[in-house]
Amino acid sequence: MKLTFLGTGTSMGVPVAGGFMREELFHDPRNERMRCSIWVQTNECSFLIDVGPEYRMQSIRSGIKSVDFVLVTHEHMDHIGGLDELRMYNYKKKGPIEVYTTQSACDSIKNRFDYMFGEKKYPGSTSLDLKVITAPMNIGDVEITPLPISHGSLEILGYRLNNTAYLTDVKHIPESTIELLNGCETIILSALRWEPEHPTHLTIPEAVEIIEQTQIYEAYLIHMNSYVDHESTNKKLPPHIKLAFDMQTIPLR
Repeated sequence: MKLTFLGTGTSMGVPVAGGFMREELFHDPRNERMRCSIWVQTNECSFLIDVGPEYRMQSIRSGIKSVDFVLVTHEHMDHIGGLDELRMYNYKKKGPIEVYTTQSACDSIKNRFDYMFGEKKYPGSTSLDLKVITAPMNIGDVEITPLPISHGSLEILGYRLNNTAYLTDVKHIPESTIELLNGCETIILSALRWEPEHPTHLTIPEAVEIIEQTQIYEAYLIHMNSYVDHESTNKKLPPHIKLAFDMQTIPLR
C-alpha cells in the first residue's frame, strides 16, 4: 500500500499564476508545488484525498487509472476545483464516484457545481454521490477515521488512514483529535511558511510543535507557499520531519 503526494503547495500553487518568484525557486524542482492532494493505492482500492484545480495534470503524470472514491477535507476551491475532472472515472466505473466529506462541503459542492446535480444536471456531466462522514469506516482494506480540525473559523476534516494521518489547512487541532492520532506511525501536516503567524494556517514552527506533541516520529509537511525552499528548510527541521514534494511516494502505514 502506498501514498503519492499529487500536490504539496498552498492555495495559489507554487509558483503562483504569472510565474512570480519562479526564478528564486527554479534551482530545485521540489519547490514547484501543485495544489494539495494525495492518491492512495491499497491492495483493494484506489482513492484520493481532495481534488484540486490541477487534477487533470496530476492524474496524467501519476498514471491514475481508477478512482474508487474521494475524501474531501473541505470546500475551498483548491481542494474541490478538480471534481469535474472525475468524469472519465464515471465512464470506467459505470456509475457515480462516492465523495465523503462534511455537510458544509456537500452543500458547497452542490451549489458551486449545480450542473452536476438534480434537475440542473447537465447530460454527461460528472456524477458524484456525496456522503457525510461522521464516524470511522472501512472501505476495502483501509480503515478511515475522520479527524475534526479547524481551518480558522471553518470546521474541516483531516483523515486517519490505517496508521497514517493526513491533516491539511490546519490552524487548530482539538485535544479529542490528538487522541485519535494515538498509534499513528506517520503524520502529514500542513505548514504554510516560517513566519509571521497566519490566522487560518499553521506556520512551520507551529506544525513542528504539534508533531512533537503527538510523538509521531515520521512526519511530512505540506501546503507550503512560495517562500519555503525545500533543501534549506529540511536542513533546519528535526531529522524525523521533512517537507513532502510533488510526486513523492511513501508507504501507507
